[in-house]
Amino acid sequence: MKLSKAKKPSAENPIYLDYNATTPIAPEVAEAMRPYLDEHFGNPSSGHYYGRQTRQAVDTARLKMAALLGADTDEIVFTSGGSESNNWAIKGAAWAARKQRGDRANHIITTAIEHPAVLEVCDYLADNGFRVTRLPVNEQCLVEPADLMAALTEDTILLSVMHANNETGAIQPVAALARLARERGVLVHCDAAQSVGKIPVKVADLGVDLLSVAGHKLYGPKGVGALYIRRGVKLEKLIHGADHEQNRRAGTENVILIAGLGAAAELAEQNMAAGMAHSRTLRDRLWAAVQLSIPDLHLNGPEEGRLPNTLSVSFPHVEASALLQALPQLAASAGAACHTGAGGVSGVMAAMGVPAGLARGTVRFSTGKYLSAADVDQAGFLVLEAYCRLVDSQ
Repeated sequence: MKLSKAKKPSAENPIYLDYNATTPIAPEVAEAMRPYLDEHFGNPSSGHYYGRQTRQAVDTARLKMAALLGADTDEIVFTSGGSESNNWAIKGAAWAARKQRGDRANHIITTAIEHPAVLEVCDYLADNGFRVTRLPVNEQCLVEPADLMAALTEDTILLSVMHANNETGAIQPVAALARLARERGVLVHCDAAQSVGKIPVKVADLGVDLLSVAGHKLYGPKGVGALYIRRGVKLEKLIHGADHEQNRRAGTENVILIAGLGAAAELAEQNMAAGMAHSRTLRDRLWAAVQLSIPDLHLNGPEEGRLPNTLSVSFPHVEASALLQALPQLAASAGAACHTGAGGVSGVMAAMGVPAGLARGTVRFSTGKYLSAADVDQAGFLVLEAYCRLVDSQ
């Protein structure tokens, strides 16, 4: 499978450089899903032959996801995606703490650079009697452990921190932050939607209690995800009903999508090293090409310690929206649409202290498995051509 055809890229056939937004479904994943679309239709909760076929698919997928995360199978619950996993982890932990410890258990800590599926949930809880602290980040888009130490109180019940930022790719010091939180008896949730499948993510190494996965970020289908719940952690239910998913999440399992997620998890585990090397090589090749001709181009996030596929750059003297409009042959993002606020400045860029004028010229390129060196070389040429054309027209 290859997204970029041999023919010249165009608006109808753009080079895909937006793998952080979503990934295509891998052929092996599509093949794993097909039997549950064409043949095996049974309800996994049914005890007869048809139900056993689909129950086996769900159990196999759970085993593969658990292996990818280094978890036990009973610690994996399937959801409709990363947003549901985040909502359930944060709301479930908050309401469970309040039920167990009363109204004083009301403090949640998160960061200023989280996905809206975390920040909006925290805002909702703030409207319902909880107190929320958003930790700042430094100019490298990283949370400082000292800021967490200063924010922790006796009433803190949860820390929610992403593993890797979706705009800059900055990998947060989750293990160090989790250690500080858990020493104070605080649960730790990690939104790992952008990192699972791109880099090794093992829950024991991170030391987290809860971890969110989104299927469509690792060459699986959209509309499916998982939540890791460390054994012994109690969450209030988000969806009530029958006793599906170990009596944790009601609703008949979406076998087709779950089978695809399991196949994607298995592929990620098998191809991790090669995938990381491929993405990093292409990312660095693109950076070298554009940096050479635009010396004052600004790299956002750490040079090291970021996702191997992510390149966030701020182009001086131009608006990202104008640059991308002049580049219909490429599919990339102006920062990340879910973070862009008034004036077109990303909340992540603002949190890092990137000047507004420069932040408005921020483009995120993200590489992936179906991209080639030839694609990247052509993309670099097109970016430089469009940039020079815009600057010259001013």
